Amino acid sequence: MSDLAALKDAARRAAFERRAAAHAARGPAPAAFLSSVLAGYRGVPLSGYMPMRTEIDPLPAMSEAAAHGPVCVPVIMGRAQPLRFSRWTPDTPMKDGPFGARVPEVEEWITPEILIVPLVAFDRKGGRLGYGGGFYDRTLEMLRAAGPAMAIGYAFAAQEAEDLPLEPVDQPLDLIVTEAGILEPPRG
Repeated sequence: MSDLAALKDAARRAAFERRAAAHAARGPAPAAFLSSVLAGYRGVPLSGYMPMRTEIDPLPAMSEAAAHGPVCVPVIMGRAQPLRFSRWTPDTPMKDGPFGARVPEVEEWITPEILIVPLVAFDRKGGRLGYGGGFYDRTLEMLRAAGPAMAIGYAFAAQEAEDLPLEPVDQPLDLIVTEAGILEPPRG
């Protein structure tokens, strides 16, 4: 294991512990700040995610957004491939997908312009540490090359890290939203 891989692994372990504690202690309406951000983008194609384990839950904000425009969720197509996104509403029949994520039973592909991105850890510079598969990094790189694509990291405030071991392929977040507030990473 390379030094960078070992650093990422250690950072993930520490962040998972902080996230589990924050999840256990969560209060009411953790998606309030996320809803307020998304209200400024009504009608823009949006990707959320189906929360797993101790991830912060974006579903209340996604449900609000679905009343105003298209919302979709990621579908893993295979290892080392970018994600695709299938239309979602609060009433969409779901099934188990790869890695335990729920996905729509019927695929209706959408290209999002705003992505609510799950994560393990983030820093104030817009760095994101994911699960290690590179799905969002590949996807964001592809979407950003084709047109506008805004990545909103959504996490518990406790998932913030001082400094993350990042690589040039790691795609930055445009905005970070937690249950405690909204952080705008410096541009450029």
